[in-house]
Amino acid sequence: MTDTAKKLGLNIKRIREAKGMTQGDLCRKLDVDRAYMSNVESGKKNPTLATIERIAKALGVSIEKLVG
Repeated sequence: MTDTAKKLGLNIKRIREAKGMTQGDLCRKLDVDRAYMSNVESGKKNPTLATIERIAKALGVSIEKLVG
């Protein structure tokens, strides 16, 4: 796992939790498998840019907030 993937995953999790969303809530919004999102949040999967855009939209933040 890369540092970038790990940082992205931690940012997604932090923002999701700050908004009071469970992983399941986010998965339903994105129509993705919970195991996939778990791997993204733990830095084990590298989502595509399109998926990062969808995650940002679902969380109501900019892409920069996720990758920064």
